[in-house]
Amino acid sequence: MSTPQEAFDPQKKIAVQWHGKRYYSLEAYLKNHYGYRIKKLSLDAGFTCPNRDGTLDTRGCIFCSAGGSGEFAVAPVSAISTEPYIAYFQAYTCTYGPRQKLEALYRNALEQPLVRGISIATRPDCLPLEVLSLLEQLHRDYPEKFIWIELGLQTIHEQTALYIRRGYTLDCFQKAVYALDELSLPVIVHTILGLPGEDKAMMLATMEYLNTLPISGIKLQLLHILRGTDLALDYEKGLFKEMTMDEYVEILIQCIERLSPHIVIHRVTGDGPKDLLIAPIWSTDKKKVLNTLHHRMKLQNSYQGKYQNMLRP
Repeated sequence: MSTPQEAFDPQKKIAVQWHGKRYYSLEAYLKNHYGYRIKKLSLDAGFTCPNRDGTLDTRGCIFCSAGGSGEFAVAPVSAISTEPYIAYFQAYTCTYGPRQKLEALYRNALEQPLVRGISIATRPDCLPLEVLSLLEQLHRDYPEKFIWIELGLQTIHEQTALYIRRGYTLDCFQKAVYALDELSLPVIVHTILGLPGEDKAMMLATMEYLNTLPISGIKLQLLHILRGTDLALDYEKGLFKEMTMDEYVEILIQCIERLSPHIVIHRVTGDGPKDLLIAPIWSTDKKKVLNTLHHRMKLQNSYQGKYQNMLRP
């Protein structure tokens, strides 16, 4: 009997399940499950965050803009679409509120005929039992639609977590992942590459750690330095440098090579609002970044999971 590693055929994956890409993209996942592309519509439902309302802090995470990572989000009442979509509760912490409010928002989205499912961005320390109970109930009430939970992690390294003012421990994150997994709610993890003080080995260690958890997806986000953030102040003081595009593509490929091929990669770069973005400016040419990534992966015969069990480059 062949081992899972021997049974894994990268060329077949690339050609069939990954639709020509060398990693398991969200686009490929949706095509495999629905037969067509589904766009993601970002929503701002008026949430705040314990890192902003004084519960933990008032300044937010060091990299987070005043928009709470929802600069491109619209109010739910404005979310009118003529084609199937995912309702993405993006801005701030979207489980941080009373159950009654959360239930009304989520049910309203799930009941829209063109919504195929909802994706909820939140923090692992904002999933109390009443919220988990609500999510479990919705999962039962709408079996034909999916409910994804997007958890911010950014890094596994506590020193970096303190610097960015994340506000919760790695243990808190891990407990949230297992609690959601017990309810059969898919978890998508947000990570940031290029955080100040992190070298290549540290970033790859985060990937290796995530391989050990029951997660279904990941976002690999380039660090953006935005106006009005404390991160921008440190950048202007010269305390760290932004990644070049070559540096970013190199570490991105190594991260992808170490991720389990079963994890869906929802993002490999990011969209920084142009009116706020200080650096890296090259990131605004998203097409060039993606083309460079795909070209280099092909030249290097690189693919997701190639070095899944390697901790160091």
